[in-house]
Amino acid sequence: MSPGLLALLAFTPILLAGILLIGLRWPARRSMPIVFIVTALIGLTAWDMSFNRIVASTLQGLGITIGLLWIIFGAILLLNTLKHSGGITAIRAGFANISPDRRIQAIIITWLFGCFIEGASGFGTPAAIAAPLLVAIGFPAMAAVMLGMMVQSTPVSFGAVGTPIIVGVTTGLDKATISERLEAVGANWDAYLQLITSDVAIIHAIVGVFMPLFMVMMMTRFFGKNRSWREGLEVLPFALFAGLAFVVPYAITGVVLGPEFPSLLGGLIGLAIVTTAARKGFLLPKTNWDFAPSKEWPSEWLGTIEMKLDELTKKPMSSFRAWLPYVLVGVVLVISRTVAPVKDAFTSVSVGVTNILGEAGISASFQPLYLPGGILVMVVIATFFIHRMQVKELTAAVRESSGVLLSASFVLLFTVPMVRILINSGVNMSDLPSMPIAMAAWVADTVGGIYPLLAPAVGAMGAFLAGSNTVSNMMFSQFQFGVAEGLGLSTALIVAAQAIGAAAGNMVAIHNVVAASATVGLLGKEGQTLRKTIWPALYYILFTGLIALAASYLLGVTDPLMGAS
Repeated sequence: MSPGLLALLAFTPILLAGILLIGLRWPARRSMPIVFIVTALIGLTAWDMSFNRIVASTLQGLGITIGLLWIIFGAILLLNTLKHSGGITAIRAGFANISPDRRIQAIIITWLFGCFIEGASGFGTPAAIAAPLLVAIGFPAMAAVMLGMMVQSTPVSFGAVGTPIIVGVTTGLDKATISERLEAVGANWDAYLQLITSDVAIIHAIVGVFMPLFMVMMMTRFFGKNRSWREGLEVLPFALFAGLAFVVPYAITGVVLGPEFPSLLGGLIGLAIVTTAARKGFLLPKTNWDFAPSKEWPSEWLGTIEMKLDELTKKPMSSFRAWLPYVLVGVVLVISRTVAPVKDAFTSVSVGVTNILGEAGISASFQPLYLPGGILVMVVIATFFIHRMQVKELTAAVRESSGVLLSASFVLLFTVPMVRILINSGVNMSDLPSMPIAMAAWVADTVGGIYPLLAPAVGAMGAFLAGSNTVSNMMFSQFQFGVAEGLGLSTALIVAAQAIGAAAGNMVAIHNVVAASATVGLLGKEGQTLRKTIWPALYYILFTGLIALAASYLLGVTDPLMGAS
């Protein structure tokens, strides 16, 4: 079979998902079972995978789905707990005090708070936390999901305390062989990984500084009563200020300290700077902007989770006490990932299976305490006491949150197993590369010297499939390294482009959209969200590729391995 035909067959599940979700606007609950079946058939026939491996991959996907549902449940439960405790009422009032302008609220909550949460936990948590919070303060559900997905970009490469770099790139590259070659030229692995990290941080900062502006412009264009780009542009000075307030400390941290803390510190410092500036009216637009009255919103904007706050509680609460649960989420996430004894305690509780059905390398595990879902549930328990709730209020929050999982679980039961079949297809009886590698190899062979322009697209494709920057880096880092070496380019730069593209791909990752949609009761409208988020994803991928191309041929960026045998 020719490489072109192999690449086309490997691309078929992605193309089919795009046609059904975006073109035909089918809901994911109809689309993804079909895509799963087609993927399994391609694996069995064209890739000659064993039936046993298909089933093992499916079971692995189901195991991963349990973790995703746990995160969704935790995020919704915290929101509903705050709704019944009166916390959301106080938070909404607090944002009105900073600025009643929805554009400013979107930047502060989605961009800055979301970047901080991404740095702490990753794995789609910012969208799962930010989207329901936006709905709670009066945003349309679809706008909240779109904004929550757009923050899955700049901070993602250093999400979960640097996991996509520390785990994804490190395990995705042949560390032993590369280390030997580095030592032969007087370098070492740590310095090489730091070079990749610095490239990632700098390029992300250049491209990502405009993301707050794009968020606001898309919100005013698609969800404003005047459907206006110009109303988004009115906050250009403040949006760029907010972008810089994050990316400057983010880039400095990445270059100086490494991959663990850029998103964490960038989000924390940026949140402090921008919130203070907004309270003082710095760079705020002269007129406030709001959505049309909710009774005028199209039905497709609305989720099934409502926040009828005034009917639930009249309890007064300070902004500090209302925000304390979200502060605790960030603090506990950071501690659980950076303090070794705590991390060991949290990860010690684990249920998993290795070599499922005897298939080597196919494993799944569930860590209920270490996953963000467990931490969110712990914070819910703390909130019960901090907000002096009654048992019936917490019971109502649990009941409402449990109901959301039923519809979310059906879609994810097909989406994640489909991804695992693609990723695990490299073990087959025809000695073919895995489907993602077959697609990427054909692209590299076809385009030749302009490959740096397309390197981020390969990373994005991996994240689109897996919903994970880390997994995309694990799949494609060695491939990107090999292509760069074959073309005589900086391997560190091209691997960095892979990592950045993989971050951007999270904006269109299907099961990330499903997870975010579930938190606001918007399941069934995933295609409409993807039709919007594909544009910022394309912006991110294209401009990253242009920077990589310029760095390769105009700036002559090098690394220790260039010219080394």
